Amino acid sequence: MNDFNHYLDTYGEIGFVDSSFYSIVYVSGLPQVHPSEIVVFETGDIGQVLTLTPGFSEILLLTNAQLRVGSKVVRTGKSFEVPVGTELLGRVINPLGYPRDKGKVLTSLKTRLVDTDPPKILERTQVQKPLETGVTLVDLVVPLGRGQRELIIGDRKTGKTEFLLQTILTQASYGTICIYAVIGQKQIDIQKLTEFFQDRKIAKTTIIVASSSSDPSGLIYLTPYTAMAIAEFFRDQGKEVLLILDDLTSHARCYREISLLAKRFPGRSAYPGDIFYLHARLLERAGNFKNGSITALPLAESILGDLSGFVQTNLMAMTDGHIFFDIELFNQGKRPAVNPFLSVSRVGHQTQSPLLRDVSREVSIFLVSYERMKQFLHFGAEVGENARKILALGEKLDVFFNQSSEMIIPVTINVVILAALWAGIWNETRKEDLKREMESIILTYQTNTNYKKQFDDLIFSSKLFADLVNYLRRNSEVVTSVLRRGG
Repeated sequence: MNDFNHYLDTYGEIGFVDSSFYSIVYVSGLPQVHPSEIVVFETGDIGQVLTLTPGFSEILLLTNAQLRVGSKVVRTGKSFEVPVGTELLGRVINPLGYPRDKGKVLTSLKTRLVDTDPPKILERTQVQKPLETGVTLVDLVVPLGRGQRELIIGDRKTGKTEFLLQTILTQASYGTICIYAVIGQKQIDIQKLTEFFQDRKIAKTTIIVASSSSDPSGLIYLTPYTAMAIAEFFRDQGKEVLLILDDLTSHARCYREISLLAKRFPGRSAYPGDIFYLHARLLERAGNFKNGSITALPLAESILGDLSGFVQTNLMAMTDGHIFFDIELFNQGKRPAVNPFLSVSRVGHQTQSPLLRDVSREVSIFLVSYERMKQFLHFGAEVGENARKILALGEKLDVFFNQSSEMIIPVTINVVILAALWAGIWNETRKEDLKREMESIILTYQTNTNYKKQFDDLIFSSKLFADLVNYLRRNSEVVTSVLRRGG
């Protein structure tokens, strides 16, 4: 942006600060200013017009400023724009587009409006391509599609961030542009995220748009909008984009603070009435389009596993499903702590092949039966032979779904291992050895091209899950030969 004197010479209008309340400033003058316009103070600080009245303009500060009454301010004639371009790949920027890392200054970038109308329905297409996360339980039971908006919800420290990092690792390997919006978090968390991308050598396909908890409220509020504008730039280039918004409950709290300071009428839980509109307008800009896609994974924080919070239920209503990280499952030691019974994917199943859809249906039905059997055991009920088989298979399935946050697993080998479990290949294997043997098969698939082709061809030739199970039941050496080799 240009300096104060340039805009004063250009527009010939000058205003003065009448009063200031933290991040809200009231300015008199500026008769031609319009809502959402950027203004510049004589100190070099910038702000954005929130509302207009006959007597004053209400300005949201976007910088840390201690403005005195009487400070001069000029209008710029522009709405807020953010720099966009491929030069942002591998960088960490703040919502204004300035680098937060130690890299070179960003120059000669194009700019794009941060607040735009969501694309019309004619510009969109049906979600048709799957989006692999590398997390077994999600890929098989709660699958995602490219262009889907899936809410990630759960208590603090239940593994939500680890799941997102696994998803980014998986998608970066496919060349997807990954944008991570860090909304008002600690500086150390931003640093850890940056180091993770660098250590895993995926920084060149990722962009971090970050605001820390010490930043002004206006900057935190703008964070997801800047990230979405950058995602739209890459979408217009025909790219597949994965956008993570971490998290929208912090964003809602920030906007509540701004609204209360601006003396807006408080609603439920003191949130302003337009919080639903703001988040819906933001998420509606994601989707599957004719020239690219933006897959949005917004996060929401629940308290003690309660899904009925005001912001949380709002986000559920405007997304295509949610993945629930259950604090009780986390405390039981399950990783990931995804509750498959309370998680929903409304459009993910339509992106699956007939085989994967059959697998998902079979696993979901079995998990319900397994859960009922465990509830019967709580009452000391005696179980028959069929129930013992269900419980034994369920225990092995728990081992199968228990996945380290360091590991990403392709969907193909997941289906092969699942079919081997159904075929009874590991019926006589102890639980202690089962995990090691499964990891041996996964490692062989990822490192041996011959085995990878063999398993890929097997999945391709199987139309239904039952066909794959029967084949492995008759030809168990397909799996056991890998174990012998691994041993």
